[in-house]
Formats: sequence, C-alpha cells, structure tokens
Amino acid sequence: MNFFRHRPVGLSALALLITTAGCSSADDSASATVPSPDAAVTELCRKLDDALPRKVAGLSREDPKPRSTLTAGWGSPVIILRCGVPRPPKMLDPKVADGRDPDAVPGGVNGVDWLQERTDGGFRFTTANRKAYVEVSVPGDVDSSGVLIDLAPAVKSAIPKGIAD
Repeated sequence: MNFFRHRPVGLSALALLITTAGCSSADDSASATVPSPDAAVTELCRKLDDALPRKVAGLSREDPKPRSTLTAGWGSPVIILRCGVPRPPKMLDPKVADGRDPDAVPGGVNGVDWLQERTDGGFRFTTANRKAYVEVSVPGDVDSSGVLIDLAPAVKSAIPKGIAD
C-alpha cells in the first residue's frame, strides 16, 4: 500500500498554511537598537522624527522594531537611522580629519557634515557639528549620496549646528 497516495486533503492544506505563515513578511521586519540619549537630545530626535521624509532614495519608510521616535527605516534591505547615538571614536581620530584613514572620511552633503565609515554590509554615516549625533546605516547596494541628500533638510531643520557633547 502506498501511504502517501491516500493522504487526507486537510493535511496538505495545513502544511501549506504553515509554510505560508513561516514565510510571512511580518517576520522580515528589521530591528535596530534604540539609543538612550539625555532629555535634551531626545527632544531634538523627536523633532527630527517629525521632519523625516516618507521616502528616502525612492524607498518608502518602514520603521524598524522596536518602534521609537529615535529610529527610522526605509526600504528592504533597510536603511536605518538612529538619533542620539554616542559620538563615534573615529570622530576624534586625527587621521580621519587629515584624510589618512581609508575606512573613515569626513564630508558634507547639502549643509550637513557626515563621518563616513565602511561596515561589513555597506556604510555608516554619522552627523558631525550638530547638537545630536544621527547615525545612518546604508546597505552597500543603495546609493548613499541619494540617502544623505534626502535626509539633509530634516537634519538641518531639527538638529541645530553645534557640538553634541
């Protein structure tokens, strides 16, 4: 007797349901560590969250989990913004300012200064010369210049120029 030939239809439907649920896009949501800045920086970050665009580099906003006004995301693979992060150690490295560090370079885009660092999967940009540090992680296959151009107006309007710490 061939056991598989007499399999009940209900079992096939259950297997299909389990397979479909396992591949649900709800399980594919990105996550980000939420920073824990002081109250003044948190307020600046809330203003930034209100000013952020719905689209960045043509990608729709899809915030990471856990939801927070200190984090935002766009697209898949996701571009992650975290506001109120600590100052990156490379920001104080004189080799970066002199252009002698190949993994971290300073530069500005549309009035916002950024420190660019290579990561395993792309680049991490952190604002410089602003009252709060804003970090943006960009996957390697996304045009990072488009991301920074789209984010510049929000950063300029919400995070005043100055030194964060």
